[in-house]
Order: sequence, then structure tokens, then C-alpha cells
Amino acid sequence: MTTDKAALALPDGYADWLKQLKTEIARAQQRAALAVNAELVQLYGRIGRDILQRQEAQGWGAKVIDRLSHDLKDAFPAMRGWSTRNLKYMAFFAQHCPDGQFGQQAAAQLPWFHIVTLLTKLDNPVEREWYASQAVQLGWSRTTLELNIKNRLNLRQGAAVTNFQARLPSPDSALAHDTLKDPYLFDFLGLGDDAHEREIESGLIRHITRFLLELGAGFAFVGRQFRLEVAGDEFFIDLLFYHTRLKCYVVVELKATAFKPEHAGQLNFYLAAVDAQIKAEDDKPTIGLLLCKQQNRLVAEYALSGIDKPIGVAEYQLLRDLPETLGRNLPTIAEIEAELAGELSDQDELK
Repeated sequence: MTTDKAALALPDGYADWLKQLKTEIARAQQRAALAVNAELVQLYGRIGRDILQRQEAQGWGAKVIDRLSHDLKDAFPAMRGWSTRNLKYMAFFAQHCPDGQFGQQAAAQLPWFHIVTLLTKLDNPVEREWYASQAVQLGWSRTTLELNIKNRLNLRQGAAVTNFQARLPSPDSALAHDTLKDPYLFDFLGLGDDAHEREIESGLIRHITRFLLELGAGFAFVGRQFRLEVAGDEFFIDLLFYHTRLKCYVVVELKATAFKPEHAGQLNFYLAAVDAQIKAEDDKPTIGLLLCKQQNRLVAEYALSGIDKPIGVAEYQLLRDLPETLGRNLPTIAEIEAELAGELSDQDELK
């Protein structure tokens, strides 16, 4: 009689084959989802063009759109997305993106409500193309896309002072430079401008998810007050991360004062220690990010020019410094919750 153990015995190579099958199936599912999304966006574009043509030729008004919504819901009861609001979005899409492109970026590579966000939150075609490209490349959720638009990420990304071009090989230097921002916005901490370094550090750890979102894609948190021992002396790194795209450790030091050249020297020492003690052979050189309350860009450039290790210097803001008109448009907590609830409702419509 065959034992249970014998019945469960698997041939050699089965585990590897199963792993390969799982990968292939997951990729096929992803391709299928992208194909369905692309077809949906193209359909919405065609419907939007038809609505615009009939509005121009026949003077369609809001009542006709309401009736169209009602009739489509009756004709396709199992299919969502036929609300009056969504039909108006389709017409808006056809009007402002007639070729189905955001510059060089195909709109169909984005989910429908990402497209709606880009069209309704941004007026500048160049900015739309930039955010569309980033959303596709980094897989942003709609909430992340909206937050990055509100925080003007396009103006901050790649704006830090760095010595990466001289200290890192190409193309690593360009990728590392584009990874850093200036300034970093820490207004989610609820701290005033007089906050001390440890208060800021503690707040960032308490809000680690929001902090990682502000840092950007690829950052993985390793530790706070990370201990290093050098010749019997102890040193503590404020924050240590690993960047999955750069394939390197990132040392972050906080300074609740204006930038001083000696700050770069201290960080240079930490980078040397991490490279010697922590970095694996296949890791790329550790980079440093010095976050200061203020910085003089020319002073920072001079200081970094004499530093051996790759370092970036950027400011952080505890209180949002935005133009008054834009500041008035920032959402309250209640508005954010309402927006998230609305997003879930919108997504349900498309299921």
C-alpha cells in the first residue's frame, strides 16, 4: 500500500517549475489587465469624441447626457462607468487629449481616473506629460498622483545640490541625482519651525509611511540611530535606508540649522564607515543625503566639491511654504477622507 508520504513525493525540479509557472501566470494576468485597460480608455475616447461632435452639430445639452447615462446603464447593467459625470469626463478627455497621448506618453497606459486627475488638476501639457510618465514608470496610485501634483513634485525632483556627477559613474549619477528632491516637505509632522532634530527624527519614524512616500519610490527603511563602531568608538547614523533601484545604502542626516561645510565632512565619514562595514560586494557605493533647515546652494556646492563620497544637500520644510492661492486649495483632513471615499466609489463604477 502506498504511504501518504510516497503519494506526496514530487519529482526532481517540480518546485523550480512551479515557481516559473507562477511567474508566467502573474505576467500574463498583468498583460491582460493592461490590455483591458487600454481598450477601455480607447472606448472612452471614442465615446467622448462622439459626444463632442453631437454637442457641436446638434446642440446637445446636459439633459441629453443624463438620458444617455440612463440608457447605457439599462443596456449594460453589469458594466459600470456610465454615470453622467463619467460621460462628461470622456468628453473632456477627447477635447484635451484628442490623440490619446500626453506628449510622448500613451494615455492608455494609465488607469482611467489617473487620466481624469491629470486633465482636471493640471493645465500645462508639459506638466501632464511629466506626471503621466512618472505615474506609469513608478506605478503611482491615484492618491499618490494627486498628492505629488499638489506638492509640485515636478519642481522639486532632482533639485538637490549634489556631487554625484563627479563621484558616481554614469548612468548611476543621473539616476541618483533625479532621486533626490529640494525641498522635502515634512508638514505632515505637525511641528513648528523651532523643532529640534530628535523631534523631527521621531516624527518621521512615527509617520514612516508618509515619510517613505515623500522620499520617493525605492527607499526601504533600515534603522534609526544606526550604530557604527570604529576602532572602539561608537557613532550613530540618524536614519539608514536601502534604495532598491539604486542598489545602495542611503545615509540620511538631519540638521535643525542652516547647512555648514563641516556637516558634509561628518556625513562623508559615515559613508566611508558604511561602505567598509555594511555594504555588500554587489552593492553600489553608499550615498548620503543631508537634510538642513536652510542651505546656501553655492556654499553647499563648494563644500561638496572637496568631498570624496557622493552626497546630496537639500532643505526640509516643516511648514508648507506655498503661494496663498495654492495654499487655499490644500485639502483638510475631512476633505481628504471624502476624496478617498469618492475614489472608492469611482473605482466601483468601473468594476
